Amino acid sequence: MAPRERPLQIQLDCAGSFRDAANEIVVSVSFIIPLFNCLALTRACLDSLRATLPSDLSFEIILVDDGSSDGTREWLAGLTAPVRVMLNERNLGYAISNNRGVALAQGEQLVLLNNDLEFVPGWFEALSAAHRSLGTRVGLVGNVQLDIKTGVVDHTGIILDCKAKPEHDRRSPSRWARWFAPVRPVPAVTGACLMISRGLWTQLGGFDEGFINGGEDVDLAFRARAIGRVNAVALRSVIRHHISASLGRKLRDEQNSRRLALRWRKEFAVCAARQWCRDYFEQILREPRDYDPSLARRVWFHALGLTATPPPETFVFLEEAQAHEAARWQKMFGH
Repeated sequence: MAPRERPLQIQLDCAGSFRDAANEIVVSVSFIIPLFNCLALTRACLDSLRATLPSDLSFEIILVDDGSSDGTREWLAGLTAPVRVMLNERNLGYAISNNRGVALAQGEQLVLLNNDLEFVPGWFEALSAAHRSLGTRVGLVGNVQLDIKTGVVDHTGIILDCKAKPEHDRRSPSRWARWFAPVRPVPAVTGACLMISRGLWTQLGGFDEGFINGGEDVDLAFRARAIGRVNAVALRSVIRHHISASLGRKLRDEQNSRRLALRWRKEFAVCAARQWCRDYFEQILREPRDYDPSLARRVWFHALGLTATPPPETFVFLEEAQAHEAARWQKMFGH
């Protein structure tokens, strides 16, 4: 849970909401955006967010500043409703900032956002529709994210590669998929933009604050999977992202990756099995001289989705890859 230090200041302006019969404010959606410098990106993000939300949506926007020193705090002081502002007393990191923002939120639906996003009309409606479509099974729902500099797809979910390591799925969804299968189940989604119900967030306990600016989203998604929830990507919801705009966000990538791998080693291997089969078969095609025909056939069937269970050899190779990575971390950290 979050440290006991109290934020320096909380601004409790609230609009974009309505009142119930008891005249109490009711908010249906809370948008949580942690900030650390990058004021120009934050201003563009907030402008495009407010411009693209449905006019009848009851919402609040909670900005959690994590110790900015570039004029962000002075700018925040001039904001009015529907924005609410929380100022951390020092830089506490992504997980704690989000947890604090959610603790302040009033909405039944939570949308976590990075401050380096820009939005286009319809993104929210498609995201919300995908979330509703999964009913009581819903976990975390993300969307398609484009690199704002190039227009290339940067995220259609998080998958596990052939070494059982999480990575962004950057395959562009087909037009057929967008129209006839617009909600794609995935192992995890990035925290740059995701929707989760308050009830599930509370049940899971929010972000694990042992992760420092990385891995929190994958961990939360796998905890949702562990209780039977379905994480998914809304293929009709598209936003644009300034990739890795925050300075210093990758400083603890190795520690975060290790924490994830140790916690979810078995689950990562299961999710990586089909990708390993695809990669193995591609190697056969490139160099067909030496291979086991029986294994190749079984790998091919699983890669195509014709079998539910991968060949046992798959997990032998994946466990070897995981053990190699664990040994590298052991050498790196000495424990």
